[in-house]
Amino acid sequence: MTLPLPLSHWLTSDRPDTTPVACSAERLWTLGQLRNDVSGHCAWLKRQEGQRWALCSDDSYLFLVALLATLYAGKTPVLPGHNRPSLLKEQSALFDGILSDGELPWDGPFRRITPRGNDEKHPLPELKGDAVLELFTSGSTGQPKRICKSITALDAESALLAARFRETLANCRVVSSVSPLHLYGLTFHIFLPMALGLPLHTATIAWPEQLAALDAQQRYLFISSPAFLKRLDTQLVAPRVAMIVSAGGALHWHDAQHAHGWLERWPDEIYGSTETGILAWRHRCEEDVTWLPFPGVTFTAEDGGYRVTSPLIAEPSGLLLDDELRFTPDLRFHLLGRRGRVVKIAEKRVSLAEIERRLLALDGIRDAAALLLTRNGRQSIGVLLVVDDARRQAWQRASGAQIQSWRQALRPWLEPVALPRHWRVVDDIPVNSMNKRIDAQLQEFFNDHDAR
Repeated sequence: MTLPLPLSHWLTSDRPDTTPVACSAERLWTLGQLRNDVSGHCAWLKRQEGQRWALCSDDSYLFLVALLATLYAGKTPVLPGHNRPSLLKEQSALFDGILSDGELPWDGPFRRITPRGNDEKHPLPELKGDAVLELFTSGSTGQPKRICKSITALDAESALLAARFRETLANCRVVSSVSPLHLYGLTFHIFLPMALGLPLHTATIAWPEQLAALDAQQRYLFISSPAFLKRLDTQLVAPRVAMIVSAGGALHWHDAQHAHGWLERWPDEIYGSTETGILAWRHRCEEDVTWLPFPGVTFTAEDGGYRVTSPLIAEPSGLLLDDELRFTPDLRFHLLGRRGRVVKIAEKRVSLAEIERRLLALDGIRDAAALLLTRNGRQSIGVLLVVDDARRQAWQRASGAQIQSWRQALRPWLEPVALPRHWRVVDDIPVNSMNKRIDAQLQEFFNDHDAR
Protein backbone atom coordinates (compact mmCIF):
# COMPACT_ATOMS: atom_id res chain seq x y z
CA MET A 1 0.00 0.00 0.00
CA THR A 2 1.32 3.41 -1.02
CA LEU A 3 0.87 6.22 1.47
CA PRO A 4 -0.54 8.79 1.75
CA LEU A 5 -3.98 7.63 0.61
CA PRO A 6 -6.21 10.14 -1.19
CA LEU A 7 -9.78 10.40 0.09
CA SER A 8 -11.09 8.36 -2.84
CA HIS A 9 -9.11 5.36 -1.50
CA TRP A 10 -9.94 5.69 2.21
CA LEU A 11 -12.81 3.19 1.92
CA THR A 12 -11.86 1.34 -1.26
CA SER A 13 -8.24 0.36 -0.59
CA ASP A 14 -7.37 -3.27 0.09
CA ARG A 15 -6.94 -2.66 3.82
CA PRO A 16 -8.88 -5.26 5.84
CA ASP A 17 -12.13 -4.43 7.64
CA THR A 18 -10.36 -4.92 10.98
CA THR A 19 -8.05 -1.90 10.39
CA PRO A 20 -8.50 0.64 13.25
CA VAL A 21 -9.65 4.06 12.07
CA ALA A 22 -10.90 5.77 15.25
CA CYS A 23 -10.87 5.28 18.99
CA SER A 24 -12.42 6.59 22.18
CA ALA A 25 -11.97 5.71 25.83
CA GLU A 26 -14.68 3.04 25.42
CA ARG A 27 -14.14 1.46 22.02
CA LEU A 28 -12.20 1.14 18.78
CA TRP A 29 -13.84 1.84 15.42
CA THR A 30 -12.71 -0.27 12.46
CA LEU A 31 -12.60 0.36 8.75
CA GLY A 32 -15.37 -2.20 8.29
CA GLN A 33 -17.62 -0.23 10.66
CA LEU A 34 -16.77 2.99 8.81
CA ARG A 35 -17.59 1.43 5.45
CA ASN A 36 -20.93 0.21 6.79
CA ASP A 37 -21.85 3.50 8.47
CA VAL A 38 -20.97 5.57 5.39
CA SER A 39 -22.91 3.31 3.02
CA GLY A 40 -26.06 3.45 5.18
CA HIS A 41 -26.14 7.24 5.53
CA CYS A 42 -25.10 7.66 1.89
CA ALA A 43 -28.12 5.62 0.77
CA TRP A 44 -30.42 7.97 2.72
CA LEU A 45 -28.74 11.11 1.37
CA LYS A 46 -29.05 9.95 -2.23
CA ARG A 47 -32.84 9.96 -1.80
CA GLN A 48 -32.87 13.60 -0.65
CA GLU A 49 -33.42 16.51 -3.00
CA GLY A 50 -31.11 18.96 -1.22
CA GLN A 51 -27.58 19.30 -2.63
CA ARG A 52 -25.72 21.13 0.14
CA TRP A 53 -25.59 19.63 3.64
CA ALA A 54 -24.19 21.34 6.73
CA LEU A 55 -21.98 19.11 8.91
CA CYS A 56 -22.45 19.98 12.59
CA SER A 57 -20.74 17.14 14.48
CA ASP A 58 -18.08 17.57 17.16
CA ASP A 59 -17.47 13.81 17.36
CA SER A 60 -14.66 13.26 14.86
CA TYR A 61 -15.68 9.72 13.88
CA LEU A 62 -19.30 10.73 13.23
CA PHE A 63 -18.06 13.85 11.41
CA LEU A 64 -15.95 11.54 9.21
CA VAL A 65 -19.02 9.38 8.50
CA ALA A 66 -21.07 12.47 7.59
CA LEU A 67 -18.32 13.87 5.36
CA LEU A 68 -17.83 10.66 3.38
CA ALA A 69 -21.55 9.87 3.15
CA THR A 70 -22.21 13.33 1.73
CA LEU A 71 -19.43 13.07 -0.83
CA TYR A 72 -20.33 9.55 -1.95
CA ALA A 73 -23.97 10.63 -2.31
CA GLY A 74 -22.81 13.24 -4.81
CA LYS A 75 -23.72 16.08 -2.44
CA THR A 76 -21.67 19.04 -1.20
CA PRO A 77 -20.51 19.08 2.45
CA VAL A 78 -20.80 22.52 4.04
CA LEU A 79 -18.89 23.38 7.22
CA PRO A 80 -20.54 26.40 8.92
CA GLY A 81 -17.91 26.09 11.67
CA HIS A 82 -20.40 25.85 14.55
CA ASN A 83 -23.69 24.25 15.61
CA ARG A 84 -25.43 27.24 17.25
CA PRO A 85 -29.14 27.05 16.33
CA SER A 86 -29.70 30.81 16.08
CA LEU A 87 -26.83 31.26 13.62
CA LEU A 88 -27.79 28.15 11.64
CA LYS A 89 -31.29 29.57 11.23
CA GLU A 90 -29.89 32.89 10.03
CA GLN A 91 -27.52 31.11 7.63
CA SER A 92 -30.14 28.67 6.32
CA ALA A 93 -29.73 29.97 2.76
CA LEU A 94 -26.18 28.57 2.76
CA PHE A 95 -27.30 24.91 2.85
CA ASP A 96 -30.31 22.66 2.20
CA GLY A 97 -30.14 20.40 5.26
CA ILE A 98 -28.14 19.51 8.36
CA LEU A 99 -26.23 16.38 9.42
CA SER A 100 -25.46 16.32 13.15
CA ASP A 101 -24.40 13.91 15.89
CA GLY A 102 -27.08 15.34 18.20
CA GLU A 103 -30.57 16.78 18.06
CA LEU A 104 -30.95 20.40 16.93
CA PRO A 105 -34.01 22.67 16.90
CA TRP A 106 -34.17 22.75 13.12
CA ASP A 107 -37.28 22.81 10.92
CA GLY A 108 -35.66 21.82 7.62
CA PRO A 109 -34.21 18.53 6.32
CA PHE A 110 -32.20 16.89 9.09
CA ARG A 111 -30.33 13.62 9.65
CA ARG A 112 -28.82 12.50 12.93
CA ILE A 113 -25.57 10.66 12.22
CA THR A 114 -25.31 7.56 14.38
CA PRO A 115 -23.42 4.26 14.09
CA ARG A 116 -25.39 1.84 11.91
CA GLY A 117 -24.43 -1.39 13.71
CA ASN A 118 -24.84 -4.44 11.45
CA ASP A 119 -27.50 -2.94 9.22
CA GLU A 120 -27.81 -4.03 5.63
CA LYS A 121 -24.84 -2.82 3.63
CA HIS A 122 -25.37 -0.69 0.55
CA PRO A 123 -22.84 -0.56 -2.30
CA LEU A 124 -21.02 2.75 -2.47
CA PRO A 125 -21.38 4.73 -5.71
CA GLU A 126 -18.35 6.09 -7.51
CA LEU A 127 -16.91 9.22 -5.93
CA LYS A 128 -17.04 12.33 -8.10
CA GLY A 129 -13.59 13.37 -9.34
CA ASP A 130 -14.39 17.07 -8.94
CA ALA A 131 -15.85 16.78 -5.43
CA VAL A 132 -15.62 19.89 -3.24
CA LEU A 133 -16.59 21.06 0.21
CA GLU A 134 -17.41 24.53 1.47
CA LEU A 135 -16.25 26.34 4.59
CA PHE A 136 -17.12 29.74 5.98
CA THR A 137 -14.90 32.28 7.65
CA SER A 138 -15.23 35.93 8.67
CA GLY A 139 -15.20 38.24 5.67
CA SER A 140 -14.21 41.90 5.63
CA THR A 141 -17.91 42.93 5.65
CA GLY A 142 -18.76 40.85 8.72
CA GLN A 143 -20.84 38.46 6.60
CA PRO A 144 -19.72 34.80 6.39
CA LYS A 145 -17.29 34.36 3.52
CA ARG A 146 -17.73 31.16 1.51
CA ILE A 147 -14.54 29.28 0.69
CA CYS A 148 -14.67 26.32 -1.68
CA LYS A 149 -12.04 23.59 -1.23
CA SER A 150 -11.57 20.78 -3.70
CA ILE A 151 -10.93 17.31 -2.30
CA THR A 152 -7.93 17.21 -4.64
CA ALA A 153 -6.42 20.25 -2.86
CA LEU A 154 -7.06 18.73 0.58
CA ASP A 155 -5.40 15.48 -0.56
CA ALA A 156 -2.41 17.51 -1.80
CA GLU A 157 -2.22 19.28 1.55
CA SER A 158 -2.11 15.92 3.35
CA ALA A 159 0.65 14.78 1.01
CA LEU A 160 2.76 17.86 1.85
CA LEU A 161 2.33 17.20 5.57
CA ALA A 162 3.02 13.49 5.18
CA ALA A 163 6.24 14.17 3.30
CA ARG A 164 7.54 16.25 6.21
CA PHE A 165 6.17 14.36 9.21
CA ARG A 166 5.44 10.75 8.18
CA GLU A 167 8.44 9.15 9.89
CA THR A 168 7.78 10.95 13.17
CA LEU A 169 4.12 9.89 13.13
CA ALA A 170 4.59 6.16 12.50
CA ASN A 171 2.33 4.08 14.80
CA CYS A 172 0.77 7.17 16.42
CA ARG A 173 -2.82 7.85 17.29
CA VAL A 174 -4.12 11.36 16.59
CA VAL A 175 -5.73 13.41 19.36
CA SER A 176 -6.89 17.00 19.00
CA SER A 177 -8.12 19.98 21.01
CA VAL A 178 -9.32 21.49 17.71
CA SER A 179 -12.77 20.81 16.23
CA PRO A 180 -13.02 19.22 12.75
CA LEU A 181 -15.61 21.90 11.89
CA HIS A 182 -12.76 24.24 10.87
CA LEU A 183 -10.06 23.72 8.24
CA TYR A 184 -7.22 23.26 10.75
CA GLY A 185 -9.07 20.46 12.53
CA LEU A 186 -10.32 19.02 9.23
CA THR A 187 -6.81 18.88 7.76
CA PHE A 188 -4.94 17.54 10.77
CA HIS A 189 -7.56 15.48 12.62
CA ILE A 190 -9.40 13.98 9.63
CA PHE A 191 -7.43 14.11 6.37
CA LEU A 192 -3.91 13.53 7.71
CA PRO A 193 -4.68 10.47 9.90
CA MET A 194 -6.89 8.90 7.22
CA ALA A 195 -4.20 9.50 4.60
CA LEU A 196 -1.53 7.90 6.79
CA GLY A 197 -3.68 5.13 8.26
CA LEU A 198 -3.46 6.51 11.82
CA PRO A 199 -6.42 6.02 14.21
CA LEU A 200 -8.03 9.31 15.22
CA HIS A 201 -9.43 10.03 18.67
CA THR A 202 -13.17 10.73 18.41
CA ALA A 203 -13.53 13.30 21.20
CA THR A 204 -12.20 16.83 20.96
CA ILE A 205 -9.93 17.42 23.95
CA ALA A 206 -11.24 20.24 26.15
CA TRP A 207 -9.15 19.79 29.33
CA PRO A 208 -5.57 18.74 30.12
CA GLU A 209 -7.02 15.99 32.32
CA GLN A 210 -8.31 14.28 29.18
CA LEU A 211 -4.76 14.16 27.85
CA ALA A 212 -3.47 12.66 31.07
CA ALA A 213 -6.19 9.98 30.88
CA LEU A 214 -5.08 8.70 27.46
CA ASP A 215 -3.84 5.13 27.13
CA ALA A 216 -0.23 5.22 28.31
CA GLN A 217 0.67 2.34 25.98
CA GLN A 218 0.01 4.43 22.87
CA ARG A 219 1.99 7.22 21.16
CA TYR A 220 0.12 10.33 20.06
CA LEU A 221 0.19 13.19 17.61
CA PHE A 222 -1.38 16.08 19.53
CA ILE A 223 -3.13 18.72 17.41
CA SER A 224 -3.56 21.85 19.50
CA SER A 225 -3.49 25.63 19.71
CA PRO A 226 -1.51 28.24 21.67
CA ALA A 227 -4.52 28.91 23.92
CA PHE A 228 -4.71 25.25 24.96
CA LEU A 229 -0.96 24.72 25.32
CA LYS A 230 -0.68 27.57 27.82
CA ARG A 231 -3.27 25.77 30.02
CA LEU A 232 -1.41 22.46 30.31
CA ASP A 233 -1.21 21.20 33.88
CA THR A 234 2.32 19.99 34.51
CA GLN A 235 1.21 18.33 37.76
CA LEU A 236 -0.63 15.66 35.76
CA VAL A 237 0.92 12.52 34.30
CA ALA A 238 1.93 13.33 30.74
CA PRO A 239 0.82 11.10 27.83
CA ARG A 240 3.35 9.68 25.37
CA VAL A 241 3.37 12.39 22.72
CA ALA A 242 5.54 11.94 19.64
CA MET A 243 4.67 15.33 18.16
CA ILE A 244 2.77 18.52 19.03
CA VAL A 245 1.28 20.65 16.26
CA SER A 246 0.14 24.20 17.04
CA ALA A 247 -1.66 26.58 14.69
CA GLY A 248 -4.28 29.29 14.66
CA GLY A 249 -2.25 32.06 16.28
CA ALA A 250 1.07 33.15 17.71
CA LEU A 251 2.62 30.69 20.16
CA HIS A 252 4.52 32.67 22.79
CA TRP A 253 7.95 31.32 23.66
CA HIS A 254 7.13 30.75 27.33
CA ASP A 255 4.09 28.68 26.30
CA ALA A 256 6.26 26.59 23.96
CA GLN A 257 8.64 26.03 26.88
CA HIS A 258 5.69 25.16 29.12
CA ALA A 259 4.48 22.52 26.65
CA HIS A 260 7.98 21.08 26.28
CA GLY A 261 8.41 20.91 30.04
CA TRP A 262 5.40 18.60 30.37
CA LEU A 263 5.25 16.67 27.10
CA GLU A 264 9.02 16.61 26.44
CA ARG A 265 8.46 17.71 22.83
CA TRP A 266 9.00 21.09 21.20
CA PRO A 267 5.89 22.18 19.28
CA ASP A 268 5.81 22.24 15.49
CA GLU A 269 3.91 25.31 14.31
CA ILE A 270 1.91 25.62 11.09
CA TYR A 271 1.18 28.93 9.40
CA GLY A 272 -1.74 29.26 7.00
CA SER A 273 -5.41 30.16 6.79
CA THR A 274 -8.75 28.79 5.67
CA GLU A 275 -8.33 30.58 2.35
CA THR A 276 -4.75 29.48 1.65
CA GLY A 277 -4.32 26.15 3.39
CA ILE A 278 -0.90 25.45 4.92
CA LEU A 279 1.83 27.88 3.90
CA ALA A 280 4.84 27.41 6.19
CA TRP A 281 6.22 25.48 9.16
CA ARG A 282 8.71 25.89 11.99
CA HIS A 283 10.02 23.69 14.82
CA ARG A 284 9.74 25.89 17.91
CA CYS A 285 12.83 24.85 19.86
CA GLU A 286 14.14 28.44 20.19
CA GLU A 287 12.49 31.78 20.84
CA ASP A 288 12.99 33.43 17.44
CA VAL A 289 12.69 30.68 14.82
CA THR A 290 11.94 31.71 11.25
CA TRP A 291 9.19 30.13 9.15
CA LEU A 292 10.03 27.78 6.25
CA PRO A 293 7.54 27.79 3.34
CA PHE A 294 6.22 24.44 2.16
CA PRO A 295 7.31 23.32 -1.32
CA GLY A 296 5.65 25.30 -4.09
CA VAL A 297 4.62 28.24 -1.86
CA THR A 298 5.80 31.62 -3.21
CA PHE A 299 5.46 35.09 -1.63
CA THR A 300 5.53 38.28 -3.73
CA ALA A 301 5.62 41.81 -2.27
CA GLU A 302 2.54 43.87 -3.17
CA ASP A 303 1.07 47.15 -1.81
CA GLY A 304 2.95 46.96 1.48
CA GLY A 305 1.98 43.34 2.01
CA TYR A 306 2.54 39.97 0.35
CA ARG A 307 0.65 37.95 -2.23
CA VAL A 308 1.02 34.18 -1.93
CA THR A 309 0.68 31.50 -4.59
CA SER A 310 0.60 27.80 -3.85
CA PRO A 311 -0.45 24.44 -5.33
CA LEU A 312 -3.22 24.51 -2.70
CA ILE A 313 -4.67 27.87 -3.84
CA ALA A 314 -7.12 27.60 -6.73
CA GLU A 315 -6.74 31.23 -7.90
CA PRO A 316 -3.79 31.39 -10.35
CA SER A 317 -2.99 34.93 -9.16
CA GLY A 318 -2.83 33.78 -5.55
CA LEU A 319 -4.17 35.65 -2.52
CA LEU A 320 -3.14 38.83 -0.71
CA LEU A 321 -2.31 37.97 2.90
CA ASP A 322 -3.80 39.62 6.00
CA ASP A 323 -0.43 39.25 7.77
CA GLU A 324 2.77 41.29 7.77
CA LEU A 325 5.95 39.32 6.98
CA ARG A 326 9.67 40.10 7.06
CA PHE A 327 11.89 37.87 4.94
CA THR A 328 15.46 36.80 5.59
CA PRO A 329 18.11 36.29 2.85
CA ASP A 330 17.53 32.50 2.90
CA LEU A 331 13.83 33.06 1.96
CA ARG A 332 12.53 32.17 5.40
CA PHE A 333 10.44 34.79 7.17
CA HIS A 334 9.32 36.31 10.45
CA LEU A 335 5.59 36.70 11.10
CA LEU A 336 4.91 40.20 12.44
CA GLY A 337 1.13 40.31 12.96
CA ARG A 338 -2.21 40.82 11.23
CA ARG A 339 -3.44 43.56 8.95
CA GLY A 340 -6.98 44.70 8.28
CA ARG A 341 -10.34 44.26 10.00
CA VAL A 342 -10.10 40.58 10.93
CA VAL A 343 -8.16 40.00 14.14
CA LYS A 344 -7.30 36.92 16.16
CA ILE A 345 -7.99 36.46 19.87
CA ALA A 346 -7.06 33.13 21.49
CA GLU A 347 -6.66 31.61 18.00
CA LYS A 348 -10.21 32.61 17.01
CA ARG A 349 -10.77 34.79 13.95
CA VAL A 350 -12.86 37.77 15.05
CA SER A 351 -14.45 40.09 12.51
CA LEU A 352 -14.66 43.62 13.87
CA ALA A 353 -17.12 44.40 11.08
CA GLU A 354 -19.47 41.64 12.22
CA ILE A 355 -19.39 42.88 15.82
CA GLU A 356 -20.38 46.33 14.57
CA ARG A 357 -23.14 44.86 12.40
CA ARG A 358 -24.58 42.91 15.35
CA LEU A 359 -24.47 46.00 17.58
CA LEU A 360 -26.26 48.15 15.00
CA ALA A 361 -29.06 45.58 14.87
CA LEU A 362 -29.86 46.22 18.57
CA ASP A 363 -32.54 48.70 19.54
CA GLY A 364 -31.29 52.17 20.34
CA ILE A 365 -27.74 51.85 18.91
CA ARG A 366 -27.21 54.36 16.13
CA ASP A 367 -23.51 53.90 15.40
CA ALA A 368 -20.76 51.54 16.57
CA ALA A 369 -17.02 51.05 16.25
CA ALA A 370 -15.21 47.90 17.39
CA LEU A 371 -11.46 47.67 17.91
CA LEU A 372 -8.87 45.34 19.36
CA LEU A 373 -7.48 46.37 22.76
CA THR A 374 -4.40 45.07 24.54
CA ARG A 375 -4.13 45.47 28.31
CA ASN A 376 -1.47 43.81 30.41
CA GLY A 377 -0.69 41.47 27.53
CA ARG A 378 -4.33 40.37 27.19
CA GLN A 379 -6.33 41.06 24.04
CA SER A 380 -10.05 41.81 24.00
CA ILE A 381 -12.65 43.83 22.12
CA GLY A 382 -13.63 47.41 22.95
CA VAL A 383 -16.59 49.22 21.41
CA LEU A 384 -17.65 52.84 21.03
CA LEU A 385 -21.40 53.41 20.76
CA VAL A 386 -23.63 56.26 19.74
CA VAL A 387 -27.08 55.62 21.27
CA ASP A 388 -30.51 57.22 21.41
CA ASP A 389 -31.79 59.21 24.40
CA ALA A 390 -33.46 56.23 26.08
CA ARG A 391 -30.30 54.10 25.98
CA ARG A 392 -28.15 57.01 27.14
CA GLN A 393 -30.39 57.50 30.15
CA ALA A 394 -30.21 53.77 30.92
CA TRP A 395 -26.40 53.95 30.62
CA GLN A 396 -26.25 56.93 32.99
CA ARG A 397 -28.50 55.19 35.56
CA ALA A 398 -26.75 51.81 35.55
CA SER A 399 -24.05 51.26 32.96
CA GLY A 400 -23.26 47.77 34.27
CA ALA A 401 -26.83 46.55 33.79
CA GLN A 402 -26.97 48.06 30.30
CA ILE A 403 -23.70 46.35 29.34
CA GLN A 404 -25.01 42.99 30.54
CA SER A 405 -28.17 43.50 28.49
CA TRP A 406 -26.14 44.22 25.35
CA ARG A 407 -23.80 41.28 25.95
CA GLN A 408 -26.77 38.95 26.45
CA ALA A 409 -28.29 40.13 23.17
CA LEU A 410 -25.01 39.49 21.32
CA ARG A 411 -24.32 36.08 22.87
CA PRO A 412 -26.36 33.99 20.36
CA TRP A 413 -24.41 35.49 17.44
CA LEU A 414 -20.81 35.89 18.56
CA GLU A 415 -18.08 33.62 19.85
CA PRO A 416 -17.30 34.26 23.55
CA VAL A 417 -13.95 35.87 22.69
CA ALA A 418 -15.75 38.27 20.30
CA LEU A 419 -18.10 39.64 22.97
CA PRO A 420 -16.93 43.18 23.83
CA ARG A 421 -15.33 43.55 27.26
CA HIS A 422 -14.88 47.35 27.27
CA TRP A 423 -17.68 49.79 26.43
CA ARG A 424 -17.89 53.53 25.85
CA VAL A 425 -20.93 55.63 24.98
CA VAL A 426 -19.97 58.77 23.00
CA ASP A 427 -21.71 61.63 21.22
CA ASP A 428 -20.02 60.87 17.89
CA ILE A 429 -17.42 58.44 16.59
CA PRO A 430 -14.58 60.64 15.28
CA VAL A 431 -13.45 60.48 11.65
CA ASN A 432 -10.74 62.26 9.67
CA SER A 433 -11.16 64.58 6.68
CA MET A 434 -11.65 61.55 4.41
CA ASN A 435 -14.49 60.30 6.66
CA LYS A 436 -12.29 57.41 7.83
CA ARG A 437 -11.95 56.20 11.40
CA ILE A 438 -8.40 56.26 12.77
CA ASP A 439 -7.66 53.37 15.09
CA ALA A 440 -5.18 55.30 17.25
CA GLN A 441 -7.79 58.03 17.81
CA LEU A 442 -10.42 55.46 18.82
CA GLN A 443 -7.97 53.78 21.20
CA GLU A 444 -7.69 57.03 23.17
CA PHE A 445 -11.23 56.56 24.49
CA PHE A 446 -9.98 53.54 26.43
CA ASN A 447 -6.82 55.06 27.89
CA ASP A 448 -8.53 55.93 31.18
CA HIS A 449 -8.44 52.20 32.16
CA ASP A 450 -12.04 52.33 33.29
CA ALA A 451 -13.19 48.76 34.01
CA ARG A 452 -16.31 49.16 31.89
